[in-house]
Amino acid sequence: MRTLLDRLYGTALFLAAACLALIAILVGAQVLGRVYDMILKLFGHPAYGFIVEGLPEIAGYLLAGASLLALAGTFKSGAHIRVLMLLQAVPAGGRKAFEVLAHVIGLGLSGFATWSLLALTLESIRYKEVSYGLVPVPLALPQAVMTLGLAILTIAFLDELLHVLRTGRPSYSVSEDAVTLGKEG
Repeated sequence: MRTLLDRLYGTALFLAAACLALIAILVGAQVLGRVYDMILKLFGHPAYGFIVEGLPEIAGYLLAGASLLALAGTFKSGAHIRVLMLLQAVPAGGRKAFEVLAHVIGLGLSGFATWSLLALTLESIRYKEVSYGLVPVPLALPQAVMTLGLAILTIAFLDELLHVLRTGRPSYSVSEDAVTLGKEG
């Protein structure tokens, strides 16, 4: 089961990176098109006028997808920002209670957000909603990607909650301890 979950988080991170790469490719194509037009104008030719239609809107959807797909993987690796001052001030038994409470709250919030976004996605499918931009993008597509990212985050919160209940500390506390020790030394 551990291998399956780690692969799920890794796949989500890969998809997030793919979204960012696609943004870079689209923006790069737009920039190259403008450079090509400038070169044509320099030599007295009319501009070709290459444009990636709906680039800002599509890049926005890809960025939202990348952000939400990356949440679970970064959470599990300890890359999210956590305020450790309170946790470091309480005894070990109290720390476990705080960790459990934080993960229960995170699980509840991410579960609610996943459920709400899923309902919105299903509504967009039902009514065949499209964006208002230059390119009519079916809104269910970016919403489904964001729902997937939140669902994987919810799974990661449950995974981490179970780990905290078993061991008393989150699995990513090793990376937090390394950062804390690095600042003290």
